[in-house]
Amino acid sequence: MTKRLKIIFAGTPEFAAASLSAVLKTDHEVVAVYTQPDRPAGRGRKLTPSPVKQLALQHDIEVCQPLTLRDSAAQAQLAAFEADLMIVVAYGLILPQAVLDTPRLGCINVHASLLPRWRGAAPIHRALLAGDTETGITIMQMDAGLDTGDMLSIARCPIHADDTSGLLHDRLAELGAQTLVQALAPLSEGELEAVPQDDSLACYAAKLEKSEGVLDWNRDAIELERQVRGLNPWPVAYTEINGQTLRVWGARAESGDASQTPGTILAHSADSLVVATGKGRLALTVLQLPGGKPTAVSALLNAHKERFSTGTVLG
Repeated sequence: MTKRLKIIFAGTPEFAAASLSAVLKTDHEVVAVYTQPDRPAGRGRKLTPSPVKQLALQHDIEVCQPLTLRDSAAQAQLAAFEADLMIVVAYGLILPQAVLDTPRLGCINVHASLLPRWRGAAPIHRALLAGDTETGITIMQMDAGLDTGDMLSIARCPIHADDTSGLLHDRLAELGAQTLVQALAPLSEGELEAVPQDDSLACYAAKLEKSEGVLDWNRDAIELERQVRGLNPWPVAYTEINGQTLRVWGARAESGDASQTPGTILAHSADSLVVATGKGRLALTVLQLPGGKPTAVSALLNAHKERFSTGTVLG
């Protein structure tokens, strides 16, 4: 019979809420939820609780939102829950050694990559930007390093040719929740083998910056397509047309070299604008003009064809 665990859950965004939801459907007890302080959101910049906090409140679970876990008061509060295990999913705070050592079974993390590839803050985006064909979930026993702990469970996930970061995020959130729940019973029985990571294979998934969205038309069309998919839905790839920002939500690489300057609109097709690049062509399929919404190119051309005439140079 599986031992019933007393669990502290620490997480903040929707990705983490999927795991919390799955744990709440088990027989284990979530004694407290830790999440980031409420942040301003929306046009009104109203303080908004995280998705994890909202879910916790729906289930009448105590919520803690410390600014840090490094001070003794916060550590004493956490220890008072007498948890068997702390589950950490995209929490956003560093756990000092004192916290890692507090639960009886330590702290485990649900990480959205096949470690040691893509340690760090943006593993989903970096996998797409790099052209990886596979990613997955790693359940890891946390240590003081950045995603360096021993691996307890791995689940693999293919990356499809048309995946965006948003689509891949949603699949991995579900896979992460499933893999976590499946690991809890053998973990409680001490039956999971902890496998050390091979540090020589590690890659760092740096946090995304808005500046990474600008499209350099001198690059290979395949790289530009990855950039569009990897930065959708945030921060979104962009270029300029006649001095205005043009956000690119959808694109596909096409073969064929162009003699024109990279960034030149070569042609209109039924569903795209074909643009010259440093190698190959990029067919833009979903665009957003300033003040507008993401729109299929076919519809955009009906209303603004004169703005996208062939020969126009983007960027």
